[in-house]
Amino acid sequence: MKRIHSSILALGAVMATGCTIEAPDFTGKSCAAAADCPLPLTCVAARPGAGRTCEVLGGPGIVQPPGGPVPTWCNDIQPVMVAGCVAGCHGVSGIGPKGFRLDVYEGDGGVLGARDMAARIKARAVIERNMPPPGSTEFTEEQRILLDRWVTGGAPLCGDQGTADGGTPDGGSRDGGA
Repeated sequence: MKRIHSSILALGAVMATGCTIEAPDFTGKSCAAAADCPLPLTCVAARPGAGRTCEVLGGPGIVQPPGGPVPTWCNDIQPVMVAGCVAGCHGVSGIGPKGFRLDVYEGDGGVLGARDMAARIKARAVIERNMPPPGSTEFTEEQRILLDRWVTGGAPLCGDQGTADGGTPDGGSRDGGA
């Protein structure tokens, strides 16, 4: 009995002292590309005014999308945004919040663009599945997978694969040449 009592006291002491395992936290650290972040983090522009930072984009139980080339804004994502997000809500004259637009890749003049909102796009359209809202044109499963792969791959513009400069193959237009 004395042995059990001692074991319980020892266990209580460990719990009371807050036994933890120390590990460096890279979340929010500056990065230029996905390779700068340890797994499971990826390099994205998710924090307004912070540039590109290492962020966790998928939680426990989130199945990673199938492989393949990383989708780009110019070739794959802009048409998805136009069809599901821009018409009526997240464009220049939409009814959605005025702090961001999903018809442009990068923000301008205090208004965030799709690249800036990439983590939020994944959260709302892929994980929570509450965007587009009911009554709007819904995303197909293939479009949700495409959005997931784009954000996870660093939200590249036009074949830049998430490089720090974002690529400007159209001469610098912030909308990716649309």
